Amino acid sequence: MKEQGKIFIGFAVFILAMAITYGLWSKEPAGTTALFLAFSLCAFIGYYLAFTAKRVDAGPGDNPEAEVADDAGDVGFFAPHSWQPLSLAVGGALAFLGVIFGWWLLYWSIPVILIGLYGWVFEFYRGENQNQ
Repeated sequence: MKEQGKIFIGFAVFILAMAITYGLWSKEPAGTTALFLAFSLCAFIGYYLAFTAKRVDAGPGDNPEAEVADDAGDVGFFAPHSWQPLSLAVGGALAFLGVIFGWWLLYWSIPVILIGLYGWVFEFYRGENQNQ
């Protein structure tokens, strides 16, 4: 995590220099604001990673002699299949069509979105996987 923090802080310093240069050279407020916001985002992430690196054990990424296989292992659990993203996509498409054709389409899109979101969140709380 130390190296990742250093990378983000270095990137933040670079973006800050570019934001100042761009702001002075172009006098364009939207791009200058976007660059300063990008600087603050990189600075937040870099500070968090550097701050957290002091409190956790050094990982394989911090060891210059580590092999790629040292960082291998389980990443997490991922659902093998799910119909819920399709429901959210249909609801989102209806919502965007509501912006184009009329807000009345939101009467059908919001329930579809809520059902899809509820189904996705509680997808594995059914049957034998249900916590009681």
